[in-house]
Amino acid sequence: MADLKIDFAGIKSPNPFWLASAPPANSGAQIHRAFEAGWGGAVWKTIGAPVLNVSNRYGAWRQGRRMMAINNVELISDRPIEVNLREIAEVKRAWPDRAVIVSAMVESKPEAWHEIVRRIEDTGADGIELNYGCPHGMSERGMGSAVGQVPEYCEQITRWVMETAKIPVIVKLTPNITNIVMPARAAVAAKANALSLINTLNSIVGVDLETLELTPNIGGKGGHGGYAGQAVKPIALNMLAALGTDEVVSHAGLPISGMGGISTWEDAAQFLLLGASSLQVCTAVMHYGYRIIEDLCDGLSNWMDEKGFASVADVVGRSLHRVSEFKNFDLSFRAVARIDEAKCIQCNLCYVACNDTAHQCIDLIAANGSVVQPYAYDVRANGKEDAIETRPQPKVREEDCVGCRLCYNVCPVEECIEMVELPSGRETVTWQELTEKRTKVTEDWDAMKEYRERVGIHIH
Repeated sequence: MADLKIDFAGIKSPNPFWLASAPPANSGAQIHRAFEAGWGGAVWKTIGAPVLNVSNRYGAWRQGRRMMAINNVELISDRPIEVNLREIAEVKRAWPDRAVIVSAMVESKPEAWHEIVRRIEDTGADGIELNYGCPHGMSERGMGSAVGQVPEYCEQITRWVMETAKIPVIVKLTPNITNIVMPARAAVAAKANALSLINTLNSIVGVDLETLELTPNIGGKGGHGGYAGQAVKPIALNMLAALGTDEVVSHAGLPISGMGGISTWEDAAQFLLLGASSLQVCTAVMHYGYRIIEDLCDGLSNWMDEKGFASVADVVGRSLHRVSEFKNFDLSFRAVARIDEAKCIQCNLCYVACNDTAHQCIDLIAANGSVVQPYAYDVRANGKEDAIETRPQPKVREEDCVGCRLCYNVCPVEECIEMVELPSGRETVTWQELTEKRTKVTEDWDAMKEYRERVGIHIH
């Protein structure tokens, strides 16, 4: 069986799954229960200066009744720091094989950081995570994203911490920035031991159309909060890959703890493949509870066995070499959509999407073989509105298909539409090569038209 144990910057745990610094890791009692369920580690909810929280704290973005993401205006721990430190020590004594990391956020003063680091180390905790990402409620105090958004501040404060710290230091980065590579490089320059990302994104989750109040409504007011959950996963993966492919950050070799929308073992595997070597989970736990760890571990282990990966380290970064830029993509690569008529339910979503917003290369074919004119077919004419056999069959004109993949994405039936690679008959060429060798083609439309005609590119 695959070995799920990890060693993250010297922090060991029996599996790569840690609770992220958030409500699921708010107290010793909670983390005891999480470890009993099987979690490999926990990043304690951020401790620091005194705060007061509000009601309501959470809003949700949904598809129907399914919660796709959560928005929060909750601050750091509102429990006394002495209580938190005592419970941290108790948890670590009770669970010596689990990773206990403490998230911290204090004023931008060296003495404040030196003190909090020493107090955390006295608990026996395995590591410290520096919260440079909280997007609400603390920036005006020179904390949270106010640090993460300014690389110079990130480097300075991290240096203060590294002056004192004797246990691994993880810098948690904010996604609310133009280029996440820059604060990551700052953390590298300050000799941090590891990075983690992403923290939550600035967001307003919605407006109640009955009351006209923001969600969540706090006494008639609302504002931006931190956005997390499944919906942020693509953003998290992009930023993770940006660090993994950056020359400075990747050369430094700092391990990265990945988070942002991890809900299933498939999500976890994707984060590992793009360079994460530990995994933090929050919103999925808030939605389904601690027991999801069973599916996370079983699913990841089974997939690793199937793929022949003996350890988590074997998976980390295996897909990073595939991350590239548009200028390096093969312009001669050709794929077309094909519809499996046996699986098609004639919902015509592919036809509508292609006809209205793509390249008009899907036809509706009637039972007699004729092409139905756009919007001319009415299944109600025969009084059989729900009868599939009376509906036309969508069919792709492959000679006109540009392989945009929109129909594949909107189709509600699994494996009904597939993208099939076909020989293009053209030599391999990238945009970079065109720019260097045929500059006029990339600057003049007449030259582009002549080039397309010569190599047989038909724009439908």
